[in-house]
Amino acid sequence: MAVATETDSSPRPRRIYHSLFFQVIVAVILGVLIGHLWPTVGEALRPLGDGFIRLIKMLIAPLIFCVIVTGIAKVGDLGSVGRIGVKALVYFQVVTAFALFYGMVVANLFKPGVGFEVDPADLDTGALEEVTQGGELPGVAQFFLDVIPESVVGAFAENSLLQVLFFAVFVALALSKLGERGKPVLDLIERFTDVIFVCIGWIMRVAPIGAFGAMAFVIGAYGLSSLSSFGMLIIACYSAAVIFLFALAVIARVLAGVNLWKFLRYTKEEFALAIGAASSEAVMPRIMQKLTNAGCSKATTGLVVPTGYSFNLDGAAIYLPIAALFLAQAFGADLSVADQLMMVLILLLTSKGMAGVPGSAFLALSATATALGAFPAAGVALLLGADRLMDTMRVSINLLGNCVATFVIARWEGQLDMERMRAVLDGREPPAREEDEEEPVEAEVSEAPNETAGALAGAGDTDKGTTGDTAPPTER
Repeated sequence: MAVATETDSSPRPRRIYHSLFFQVIVAVILGVLIGHLWPTVGEALRPLGDGFIRLIKMLIAPLIFCVIVTGIAKVGDLGSVGRIGVKALVYFQVVTAFALFYGMVVANLFKPGVGFEVDPADLDTGALEEVTQGGELPGVAQFFLDVIPESVVGAFAENSLLQVLFFAVFVALALSKLGERGKPVLDLIERFTDVIFVCIGWIMRVAPIGAFGAMAFVIGAYGLSSLSSFGMLIIACYSAAVIFLFALAVIARVLAGVNLWKFLRYTKEEFALAIGAASSEAVMPRIMQKLTNAGCSKATTGLVVPTGYSFNLDGAAIYLPIAALFLAQAFGADLSVADQLMMVLILLLTSKGMAGVPGSAFLALSATATALGAFPAAGVALLLGADRLMDTMRVSINLLGNCVATFVIARWEGQLDMERMRAVLDGREPPAREEDEEEPVEAEVSEAPNETAGALAGAGDTDKGTTGDTAPPTER
């Protein structure tokens, strides 16, 4: 009897088709096939992808609020919060500038627009206005002013992450100031965090359906024929992304001691889902939980990740100069080195206001075209056919760039548990820590038989896992 009991209680081998990673990959492949073979059907499946994104988005603002409040309130150090914020912004600025300059170099090497010979009169500017919704990027002063919410309710209702973050920091510092009197409120917020993670676990069960619908729509609406029309542009962007991936690996190893390849294995489900849904926003809660599980403090994760969605779009930073030079070359404009450096400077400023603005990449490129005067701003419409094909590159690099940034800032602040990080990335049982003991609901979820719920909890399962202002897939 004892032997039988031991056998029954031993963990059963997990079948591959139970893996979220496998399910999402299969869903993406099916989406590509449906969109290619039956484009009309593919376009009709768009609500599946949009519905999944909405389910995730409805939980992002409360999740960010809870994570930031609990993380900062426990630290109780205003100076630490300020240091994290300043270091994060400096890091974002340096890496973004490097990505923009790097994209410029790649565009000069590949020359993706040479031979296009475009006539501006043939461009459909109406389609461009539909994508951008007639909007414009905010100025620097307006951008920072918009961080302060006019209404707390409005900040949550509009999913404005920077505004939610701003309010959460105030609440966290107030709870720290109250000490024991604020503990009941802090305990309530921690329990509400557990509730959010359970809800996310349920939502992630339908993630493959969302990825299927999103991919079917993209292929059905834009078709695989765009690959041949914009072949050199696509090759330039994806080649740049692959090389930049190695640059991020070096940054992660040197500045944080993190093996990026092990981290990618650890987060393979999140990256597969983000690529399939064409939005890193879809996996923001899971990524935050996995970063925390891998040793980053809640305070650092809660501050760096949401801020990075506005200030650290590395994938978009690589794409923008390549796209701008593609347009210049397509219209026969010869930009000098000085013009190109001015272009990088303009993009460095305009790219900071991209998050949450529909078609913001097109707006940034239009502003750059107007400032340089090298090609008509309406020429940006030429990219409409290729833009969605760049989502995989932008989404993956944007997401990975923010993960690396979180590790780096946590290491600089002494808030990265190196022993736990190594154990988690190696697939070993991580050492217990005080945070885990204080979150019984989260630990309970991780032991549940449902794989996705376990992934969200991240207390003991190191192969899966975890915990956005809304921007369109272009910027995500």
